[in-house]
Amino acid sequence: MPVTSPFGYRTDALEVARGHDLQGKVALITGAASGIGLETARAIASTGARVLMAVRDPVRASSALDSIRESHPDVDVEVLALDLANLASVRSLVGDVSQRVGRLDILINNAGVMATPLGRTADGYELQFGTNHLGHFALFLGLAPLLRAASAPRVVALSSIGHRRSGIDFDDPNFDRRTYDKWVAYGQSKTACALFAVGVARRGDVSNVSAFAVHPGGIMTGLQKFLPDDEVRAFGWVDDEGRVNERFKTTRQGASTSVWAALGEELNGLSGLYLEDCREALPWSDASPMTGVMDYALDQIAANRLWDLSVDLIARSA
Repeated sequence: MPVTSPFGYRTDALEVARGHDLQGKVALITGAASGIGLETARAIASTGARVLMAVRDPVRASSALDSIRESHPDVDVEVLALDLANLASVRSLVGDVSQRVGRLDILINNAGVMATPLGRTADGYELQFGTNHLGHFALFLGLAPLLRAASAPRVVALSSIGHRRSGIDFDDPNFDRRTYDKWVAYGQSKTACALFAVGVARRGDVSNVSAFAVHPGGIMTGLQKFLPDDEVRAFGWVDDEGRVNERFKTTRQGASTSVWAALGEELNGLSGLYLEDCREALPWSDASPMTGVMDYALDQIAANRLWDLSVDLIARSA
């Protein structure tokens, strides 16, 4: 039977966090300056945990930090600089965090980009794969010693129902030869995030770390900034007057599954699962195309192959 919880599609992230006491714990959340990353940080901080907000623009994040402190004045929250599209920046953050804390209890790989024009990271990798997966993968490897030092650490990787658009093209993951398609690239990157969680669950060298992939649901945030208005309307995400489809979640509702993945007792002793709406996802089917997980996103052989490929790509940029 799939793992479930008392929460669901419309649950607020603060409701998921309520009753948890994380005094003395440390959490790092990427992309926490806005959207569901901000609401994830707010909810985790409300438990008493020390929260490190890793963001591309620390100046922009100051308003996010003020927002959290307005609702929870006594929180312990810091802002750190991180550009996931630059592995040198990832290494710099790892060094900074390692000097600040002795262990890391929660890592939430929340930041991401979607449907971008063809672009390259500072290290030459396709932008969506390089940002959504490879930058976070390098961050995990760098922070692994701090995670291993915690008693029951959890890692949360933000995937998406968009993973159904593509598995991993191991022959050309960076679109060096094949024709670029922004949605195929996005789907590949989000499948990689799901396979990352499977990979962590199978690694003996991080056997105390639990990892979960999360589909947060449809939420209108800055993630859609690369999409033209007519494409957003064609998808039915907004109507001709700009009203957001009622199926969409608020940012606080969108953050709830990430928070449950990080805190939920129902997940104790488990790892490598794909979660949505505060429960374990069912297999994808034509009958419910906007929910569920594709088989290839949970494939252990693909997860091992992606792990080896990612280690190799990062090593080339060291």
